[in-house]
Amino acid sequence: METKKSLGLLAVMVAVSGLTAIGTYKVMEPHTVQQLSDNLTLQGDSNSHLVQFSPTVSRASVTDNDFTQAAEKTVNAVVGVKNVQIVQQQYQNMDPLFDFFFGNRGYGQQQMPQQKAREGYGSGVIISSDGYIVTNNHVIANASQLTVTLNDQRQFEATLVGTDPTTDIALLKVDAQDLPTIAFGESDNLKVGEWVLAVGNPFMLNSTVTAGIVSAKARQIGMGQRSNNGQMNIESFIQTDAAVNPGNSGGALVNTAGELVGINTAIYSETGNYAGYSFAVPSSIVNKVVADLRQYGQVQRAVLGIHIQEINPTLTEEKELKETEGIYVADVIEGGAADDAGIKAGDVITSINKVRIKNFGILQGELARHTPGEKVQVTVDRKGDIKTFTVTLKNSDGNTEMQTKKGIDSLGAKFQTLTAKELQKYGVRKGVLVKSVNQGGAFARAGIHEKFVIVKINDSVVNSDKDIEAAYNELTTNRSADQDPVMFIVGVYPNGRAAYYAVDLSK
Repeated sequence: METKKSLGLLAVMVAVSGLTAIGTYKVMEPHTVQQLSDNLTLQGDSNSHLVQFSPTVSRASVTDNDFTQAAEKTVNAVVGVKNVQIVQQQYQNMDPLFDFFFGNRGYGQQQMPQQKAREGYGSGVIISSDGYIVTNNHVIANASQLTVTLNDQRQFEATLVGTDPTTDIALLKVDAQDLPTIAFGESDNLKVGEWVLAVGNPFMLNSTVTAGIVSAKARQIGMGQRSNNGQMNIESFIQTDAAVNPGNSGGALVNTAGELVGINTAIYSETGNYAGYSFAVPSSIVNKVVADLRQYGQVQRAVLGIHIQEINPTLTEEKELKETEGIYVADVIEGGAADDAGIKAGDVITSINKVRIKNFGILQGELARHTPGEKVQVTVDRKGDIKTFTVTLKNSDGNTEMQTKKGIDSLGAKFQTLTAKELQKYGVRKGVLVKSVNQGGAFARAGIHEKFVIVKINDSVVNSDKDIEAAYNELTTNRSADQDPVMFIVGVYPNGRAAYYAVDLSK
C-alpha cells in the first residue's frame, strides 16, 4: 500500500483507452475561439441548497410520439450566442525598454496595435425571466464581446457571470425582464429509450428542434482528461441520437414535458457534423454549477480525497477483490474526507447515497451535485465485508469553507518563473511564462494565450509572479476612482513574435 498523500484534489488513476481511428468526438462550433480536444475520459438527488432559476414542473401527460407541447414550451427560451474575439497585437519595437529585452529586431518605428476579429456561434438556454442564460464554456471562450439573439430576433449584449471548464458550462446575464424560460427537469429520472428533444441553432438556423431517444447515461467519452485549468474534467454525459450539429452547443435537451434535462455539448463524428450520437451535460450537474456561479463566481466542488481505479478483470485478479463492479480505492489522502470517515485503501466503493457506482462517470456525477460540508453515505466492499460510512465532503483545500477567487486568480492564468536557460530559449533577458490560461478569465478575454512570456506590465519589469501580483494590487487597490484598472502587457511568444495586450480588470 502506498503511503498517504498530502491533502489535495481527488486524483484519478484510471487508465483511459485511446479512441480508435473510426471517428472523433467534437464540440459543435468549428469557428469558436477555443476548441475542446478532439479526444474525448465522465454521474444521483437534488440538494436543498441549489438555486432553481425557474420552477421545476411536474411531468405532463403526453403521447410518446407527440412532441408539439414540448417544442412550444422550449423554442422561445433557446437563444443564439455570438462570440466575437478582438485580438490586439503589436509587432514593432515600442520603447527603449522593449529594445533592452528583445534587442533591435529591425522593425523600424513604433506602430499602433493591430486588431483582428474572430466570430463563433452557439446556443444558450434562458433559465430565469430576468436574463440568466446557461451555455457551454467552449461557446463563449476568450470572448471580447457576447451577443445573445432571442427567438423573436431581439438582441442583447451579454455579460459573462462565470465559467466552469471542468463541466464545460458557462453562465451569462442579459439586461432584460419577463423573458421566456425552460424549467429544470430531473435528469436522474431519464430512462434509456426515453424520447428527448434537442433545441438549438445549428448552422445559425434558429429554433431548430430534433428528436431522439436516450441512448445511455453517465457516458464517459474521453474529451481530454483535464481541462485547461488543470482540474479533472467531469464527464457524465447523457448520450442521445437526437440530431445536433455545429451551433447546437449550449442548447437545450428537453424531455417530452418540455423540461430541461441537459445542455447539448458534443457529438461523435468523422466529419465534424452529426453522425448518430450526441452528448449532453445532465441538468443535475448544470443546476449545481449555475447556482454556484451565480452565488460565488466559481463552482464549489466537493471531493472525497482518494486516488481511484476502475474495476476490471486484471485488477480483480491482482487485488483478489470480492466485488467485481465499482470503484477501487487505490490510496486515501491523509486528512481528506474519506480518511476522516474511515475509508481505507483497498476498499471498493459500491454506492453513494444508495446510487450504484458502476463506473467513474457515475462517481463524478454523484459528487458533482454536492458542496463541501455536505454529508453523503458511502458504501464500500472491504474484502467481502459491506460497510457504510458517513462522509463529510471537503473542498480541494481540505476544508469545508466556500472558495472565492482572490487576487491574481481573477486573471485566469497560471505563471512560471523562467530559468536562465529558458529565458535564453525565448530570447528575452527577463520575463514570466504564462503556463496556462483559463477560459473566462481576464487574460483569455484580452486574447493572451499560454506560452506567452510577459516581460513588462505598465512600464514595470516582470521577473516573477510576485511582480504580476504587485502590478495587480497597484491597479485594484491604489487607483483613483476615475482610473480604469487596465494592465498594459508587453511580451513575446515562442516563435519570436512580440505582442502587446490591454487587460481590462474591471469586468
